[in-house]
Amino acid sequence: MPRQGGNRHSILVVDDDRDILLLLKKWLEGGDFNVVTAESAEDALMEIAASKPNLVITDLFMGGMSGLDLLARIHEDDPLLPVIMLSGQARIPDAVKATHLGSAAFLTKPVQKAEVLEHVERALRINHDRSGEQAIQKNVIYRSRIMEELVDLALLVADSNVTVFISGATGTGKEVIARAIHDASPRRDKPFIAVNCGAIPEQLLESELFGHEKGAFTGAASRNEGLFQAANGGTIFLDEIGDMPLTLQVKLLRVLQDFEVRPVGSTRSYPIDVRVISATHQDIDAAVRDGEFREDLYYRLKVVPMHMPTLAERREDIPLLVTHFLGAYAQKNSKPVKRFAPEAMEYLTAASWPGNIRQLMNVVDLCVTLSKTETIPLSLVKKVLQDKPGDFITLKEAKQEFEKNYLIGVLRVTNGHVANAAKIAGRNRTEFYKLLSQHGIDPAGFRQARST
Repeated sequence: MPRQGGNRHSILVVDDDRDILLLLKKWLEGGDFNVVTAESAEDALMEIAASKPNLVITDLFMGGMSGLDLLARIHEDDPLLPVIMLSGQARIPDAVKATHLGSAAFLTKPVQKAEVLEHVERALRINHDRSGEQAIQKNVIYRSRIMEELVDLALLVADSNVTVFISGATGTGKEVIARAIHDASPRRDKPFIAVNCGAIPEQLLESELFGHEKGAFTGAASRNEGLFQAANGGTIFLDEIGDMPLTLQVKLLRVLQDFEVRPVGSTRSYPIDVRVISATHQDIDAAVRDGEFREDLYYRLKVVPMHMPTLAERREDIPLLVTHFLGAYAQKNSKPVKRFAPEAMEYLTAASWPGNIRQLMNVVDLCVTLSKTETIPLSLVKKVLQDKPGDFITLKEAKQEFEKNYLIGVLRVTNGHVANAAKIAGRNRTEFYKLLSQHGIDPAGFRQARST
């Protein structure tokens, strides 16, 4: 969507060669884009703050700040602003570094008009193919607004190589959204490799990630290339990154800075082209404060943060997820598809689900396995869940909890602006204030939170 009024996208072109600047401006204006120009990276930063462009096209080598430095500065403030890099003297390492810093494209001068316009339209998602959107829709089951917003963000980041950091409780589907981002990206035909950093012993994790040479340590009977090299061209998902030892965090930071890995026992480094998505269920901010996680690595990983909601925060998705799991079980076991009785489905929807989606899937599978009838009764669901009333809330309470979470969500989106929030919710301002009062929500708190 355009960042400023009207239907035309705004593009900032940055180059210290005035002839190139004017040529690109002419081409882009002929393509019905609004174009502003800057002759240095320093001027570009001021122009970005003033005009809020939808896209930046910048030269790589300029006097003063380089295009790579400009790219890094841009993405400190707005990691989703697409940037196209141009260079007449680029080397392959420059292109790799620009790609991993989040550039939408890397073009070599002299560029052709058609080539420039094609990449501009792709970066702005004009007439883009819907394969990425379809890939995410296929992987992620949802109807809730909170998940809709998360999927929209996943779709935006999928087209770039920007590093993504996913937080959320155990069982919320962090790996699912990571794989969906990969499947929606241009890397979809390359490997997606997931590694649980907390499940591999500390003394083995370095060689698993970066590889080792034959004889590097006791038991290293042959050379191993490691998971980063195995994922070359694709995506590596570092789950439970918060469990990574500090000594290894230093080495991972170097990999993310240089885009090279050095296997254990080797004197040679190998270039890699890997997108990194990491995740944790831990409070990583607290780990940084306590000195248990490196702050510089934290900021390198957390370019685009995403947070997976708990299942209790997206109860309206439970019937869809249950239906999906029923179908998957039937297909896997070549059995007819069973269903839950209405009161059983209501009971599932009201449960607290401390284990989130993973627990829900296990409960559905066990209910299907134990049920002797096509319709799974409430009594069996209670038995499988061990009928712990303290873990459940009434349907009325579930609806109230959803309503409160929804109100909080729209206030966050609108920065506490009640009129806009009421409009999104489809209520007039008086009704909206009444709802806020019922749930004890103060919109002023959201304005303060966003301004600090």
